[in-house]
Amino acid sequence: MMGRSLLRDYRDSFSYPEFWMYAMWLDLLTKYRRSRLGLIWAIMPPVLYAFGIGGFYALIGHQPPSHIIAHLGVGYVVYRFVTATLNECTVTFTSHAGFIQDGRIRFTDYVLRVIAKALFYLLISIPVMAVALYMSPQFHWAGLLTLIPALLVVLVNVAWMGALVAVLGARLPDVHELMGSILMFAFLFTPILWHASQAPPGTIQGFIARLNPLFHLVEIVRAPLLGEPISKTTYMYLALLTCLGWSLTTWVYKRYARFVPIWI
Repeated sequence: MMGRSLLRDYRDSFSYPEFWMYAMWLDLLTKYRRSRLGLIWAIMPPVLYAFGIGGFYALIGHQPPSHIIAHLGVGYVVYRFVTATLNECTVTFTSHAGFIQDGRIRFTDYVLRVIAKALFYLLISIPVMAVALYMSPQFHWAGLLTLIPALLVVLVNVAWMGALVAVLGARLPDVHELMGSILMFAFLFTPILWHASQAPPGTIQGFIARLNPLFHLVEIVRAPLLGEPISKTTYMYLALLTCLGWSLTTWVYKRYARFVPIWI
């Protein structure tokens, strides 16, 4: 087997989604089938972040809760989608070593299983976010028009990120632990518990924060919903990130994916 094509594998995975869709459904079924509350547990994190932590930050900041719960809630949901995907993708090939060694070597199936599961959690969080946005005086209905395109931008970037860290994780088991530490650190530099205006462009803290891709992935989704403009920096950063990210991952996948069955 020579080099594999990432785009071709993704195309084939979308053409034949039975494996990764069923694997995603089986993951969820196995996790919640013995729980009395079932999927309510999946909704609890955004509820606690938006209304629990959001309410607490409103109290210590001496401002109405409605001014912060939507900001924090939407930011957390987008952040959770990206980080949950990246964290699990680092071990997705080793977790499916049996399938891979049996000859199922369309590796994008395993990446899409992870993305689909994270997307499911994002979708079931929508009712919580709808309530938070409805309560927010900053909410702009016109921002809903940008929601789907913005989420597509996030998905396109998560697709290459997931494939890249999956290959790296298969080769280097320590990538999983490293990724957890990086994402924990990145949380502090992502405008979830704070506003982007607190780290304005032209300042050291603003420069450092805007090096973080999660900053821009969160902002492109949340800013229009709260009536805030998306900066030109975010547009340029995400355009560059998408082009360079897909170029790098396509090369890495073509060069090294064929070694995955050996590494795991």
